This record gives sequence, C-alpha cells and structure tokens, in this order.
Amino acid sequence: MANKTALIIGSGIAGLAASIRLRNLGLKVKVFEASDTIGGKMGELQQDGFRWDTGPSLFTMPQFLEELFIDSNRDMSDYIPYQREKEICHYFWEDGSRFCMSSDLENSYREMSDLFAESEERIKAYFDKSLEKYQLTAPIFLESSLHKRSTYFKKETVNALVKSHRLDLFENLHDLNRKWFSNEKLVQLLDRFATYNGSSPYQCSGIMSMIPSLEMHYGTFFPKKGMRSIANGLYELANELGVEFHLEEEVEEIQVKGGKARGIKTLKGEYNADTVVCNMDVFFAYDKLLQKVKKPKSLSKSERSSSAIIFYWGIDRTFKELGLHNILFSDDYESEFDHIFNKGSISDDPTIYINISSKSKSDDAPEGMENWFVMINAPANQKQDWAEIKSKAKVQIINKLNRVLNVDIEPMIKTENSLDPIRIEEKTLSHGGSLYGTSSNSMQSAFLRHPNFSNSIKDLFFLGGSVHPGGGIPLCLQSAKIVSQLISS
Repeated sequence: MANKTALIIGSGIAGLAASIRLRNLGLKVKVFEASDTIGGKMGELQQDGFRWDTGPSLFTMPQFLEELFIDSNRDMSDYIPYQREKEICHYFWEDGSRFCMSSDLENSYREMSDLFAESEERIKAYFDKSLEKYQLTAPIFLESSLHKRSTYFKKETVNALVKSHRLDLFENLHDLNRKWFSNEKLVQLLDRFATYNGSSPYQCSGIMSMIPSLEMHYGTFFPKKGMRSIANGLYELANELGVEFHLEEEVEEIQVKGGKARGIKTLKGEYNADTVVCNMDVFFAYDKLLQKVKKPKSLSKSERSSSAIIFYWGIDRTFKELGLHNILFSDDYESEFDHIFNKGSISDDPTIYINISSKSKSDDAPEGMENWFVMINAPANQKQDWAEIKSKAKVQIINKLNRVLNVDIEPMIKTENSLDPIRIEEKTLSHGGSLYGTSSNSMQSAFLRHPNFSNSIKDLFFLGGSVHPGGGIPLCLQSAKIVSQLISS
C-alpha cells in the first residue's frame, strides 16, 4: 500500500491507534485535529499543585496497546510504563458495609462469600461464565466488523451461534444477576458493569455480564505516568513512524467525488487522499462534515448513552479506606437509572465514583493531600438546566460522602473544577455529551451502532467510541484495528 495516503480526522485514542496501524501498512498518514493538543477525551487538568486525568480513569486489556508497539518493533514500557493494581475497586454502602475487590481472585471469591452470604462455588461459577461469554464473543464483536457478511462465516461466529443459549441474550442484566444471587448488594455490584458502556442494567442484555471478566480475569492496571500518558505514548510512537500531525487545523468537509471519499477541506486548505478515516463522533461527522450526504436514520433514533457530572477536587487530607477506584452505591439503584434514561435527570441519591490517581502516582497531589475525580452518571444533554442540576448534584455528593465516610468533606476541598454534559459535548464533540455514543439498552444495540465503514461512500471509514464496537479504551483501540483490516483487505 506504499504511496497511498490516508487522512485521519481527530486524534482521540482510536485516531492515534489507527495512524500507527495504517503507517505500519505502508500508507502515508496525516492526522488533523481541531484542538491544540492530541488525545480527545483523554485529557488532563493541572490546578493549584494537583493533576487530574480528565477522561477515562480505568485501564484494562493492556494487550490491545501492547500489540501496537509489538507491530511497530518497539517496547511499550519505553513509552507507556504501567503496573498491575493489587486492588480492583473499593465498594461502599450506606449501612456501613464495605468490600475491596482484590486482584487475587480466590481471595476475592472467599471474601465475597463471607460478606454477601453466597456460595463461594456459585460466585466462582458466575465469573467463569462471564469469562466464557467474553471468549465466545470477542472474535465477533471486538475483532470483526458486524456489518460484513464474511464475519458470519467465520468458525468463531458459528461456534458462538451454536452456544448462543449460554450468552443470556434475552433477559436484562439485573434479572440475570437476580437469578444467580439473592443478596441485593452483590446483585448491585454486578449490575454496575452496565455503566461501562453507558447503559442501564435494567434494560441492557444479560450478555453484558461478560464485562466483569475484563477486571476479574485480566486485571486492572495503571500507567505510571497517568492515564494521559497513553495518548502521549501513542503520539510519540506515531511521530517516530512518520505520521504527520496537523494540530489546530479543523476539518470543514469530507470531500466526496463519484461516490468515493477523496480528501478533506480544512480551514487552511484542501488535501487529497486515497482513504479518509473519521475519529469524530459519527453524529457530528454527518452533521458537519457530510452535509450533502443523507444521515442514517439510526443516528437520530438511537438512544444516547449516559453522560456524567464530574468534579475535580483537591482534597486536603488522605483517606486510608479509599483506593484508586471507589464506588459509593445508591440505596435505590433502579430509581437512579430510571431518572437517567426515562426522566432525563439525576436521582436524589446517585451512585458516586471516585478515582484518586495520587494513590498510585503520588506527585498528582501535594504531600498529605489527594486528587479526587468525583463522578456521577447523568443523562445526555437534552437542554436541561445543567447549572441547577450540577449545583444540586454537588450537595447530594457532599452529603453522601459525609454519611458514608463519616467526615465533613466540604472544608477539605481546597480547589475545584468540573464538567457536565454541555461542557463534555463542547470539549470533545460528543453528541449530547454522551460518553459512549449510543447506549446498549437493547439486544440489538451492537447491530444498530454505525459500522466502521460507509455504506454509500467508498474509502470512508469511521472509528472511536460512537461506532462499532463501542466506547472505552479497549473498544476504541479495537475499532482502529478493525478499520485497518478493512482498508488492507
């Protein structure tokens, strides 16, 4: 594929990965980014001596990153050194119950059995089945295009179809978890994995019970230089390979001639290409860059995934009971998701996620202090009054922290910044501020996601969290792999 040119619109994690894969195929690659920095949602904030990763905070499946460096004849540890975490997550409930999920599986099964009064053998069987679901479906959903007929003739697809009765496709995740366990706290802990793709456990398919295997069997990790270093490391590698970056050069139009994508128009000029790859949210890609092309109906009809309200707090104290990842559960989980997806609001008792990267990277906060990334799930923006919602959310969050941790947290907040769905949309061009594009609140969701290619325009491809296979670092990396395979085939 030498002498062919690929233009990539957007330098999010998927765009960076695609630039490396396409360069390794021999293409000349140019990346265009409207911002003055790369990384998309994977940003960082520095304020008053604190540093926060402003986007993704969970790092799993590092093998998807390792593959990029191996294919480039590089050692990933030279670019993105990382470590496996001994603790996966700390869980808290209002009645004082606490549980730390350990990376030592056998120990975790034992402790879960003791705390939740469930059979250790049944707990292990649940997670073993979770892993089986992942292994059955990964070759189809994560490594192939669902929108190509050839996918359905692969032996892996046939094997998954033969065993489809084991995938729990036809009941929602919550009902499935209730069949396995009677303890409400354990069910809630397992229900929360629906939020990994911005969905509701009361609506998404039971197949989503595969998600815990990403943490339980493959582990959770932390980049020693922070999550932002993932984007920085890929950018460094791409530059070494000869990828050409055009920062602060916003794309205005994808140019289509004779039914083929043949280049782009930016604020600075026009560029011809053999292939155009779009890492922009697919809704805005059609809305802004493909105005002369009919927008697929599914983009307007598809339910948006959840968004978030995030507070970045510099806390003037350290908390031994908290770890890198922490969850403070709502007392009424079903009401929380009903508010998000049906009422377009937040409940009076939202579940709180707290990421404290200074637990693993001490220089992210001054000595004796911690950097808190405090997040609650929120609906996508539909012109709600976000100033009022965010103000209410802050009060609810502080009150819950005070109750669960038995502290007065507000005087400890020495500095603050925040994000809401409007600012998320403005900063990352994610339609409605949704974190994962469309939700997975139906069994058909995977098939309704926009494909990684255009059905009407040849040589135009799409990647990133708004298209197949979905949002989050591992899936975005896999979207880049799928696109590179489609281009090379």
